[in-house]
Amino acid sequence: MNSINKITVVLLIGLVQYNRAQNPYYFIKQCHISDTDVNQCLRQSTNYLVSNIRRGVPELNLNDPEPVFIDEIQLALGSGPDDYRAIFKNIEAYGVSNCTVTAVRSDIETNQFQFTLYIPKISATAKYESSGILLLIRASGGGNYWGEYEGVKVKAYLRASKALGEDGQTYLQLEQIKMDFSVKDIRMGVDGIHNGNAVLQAALNLFINSNAQELLKEMKPHLKKKLLLLMSDFVSKIFETVPYDAMLTN
Repeated sequence: MNSINKITVVLLIGLVQYNRAQNPYYFIKQCHISDTDVNQCLRQSTNYLVSNIRRGVPELNLNDPEPVFIDEIQLALGSGPDDYRAIFKNIEAYGVSNCTVTAVRSDIETNQFQFTLYIPKISATAKYESSGILLLIRASGGGNYWGEYEGVKVKAYLRASKALGEDGQTYLQLEQIKMDFSVKDIRMGVDGIHNGNAVLQAALNLFINSNAQELLKEMKPHLKKKLLLLMSDFVSKIFETVPYDAMLTN
């Protein structure tokens, strides 16, 4: 890098740091409550926040938004002793931060918000362990899992309350959060099965791809609990960091 480029980089870094000092909440856009289309502003503001998160927001302790980690998800088909069960561990998901907020509905007076999001594609990997009988084959063992989920639509609802912070400013506190999601297309597979059973691996891949939506339906309650914990932590972090007036003003 020549001296001119070095000077340019230093100046750009200095400009960014100056702008952040002037506006510590640079990663979010302020909306006006009196705006007749405040929901449109909230949609744009949320998308602006998402775009900043992709680059990293140190103030929110978010330097690398991906992958999203989930410790464990369980799957159970039936309740009998030989029915198929699987545990997916150390799940890493990519593509979640590439989301777009497509609609917002709000009730500003009661601090209630509903967001509709779209994610083009999520790719996930995990380790899995299974037991029971599947397609007349004993499917005990484990290996590697991969999944590709395309056309993901998410609806998230949250309710908050106002509280006075130690600095004398008003902040929001998360009171309730709900979410649901759907996936248009799913491709999944397993490999690296511990015992190297090629017949079992072929049977598992045939089964999970032929029944992908049904399997997702069975996993959904457990998956939603995990995702709600992640979403709750993320929203609470924003509410604790950004004063109410920096998000919404008259």
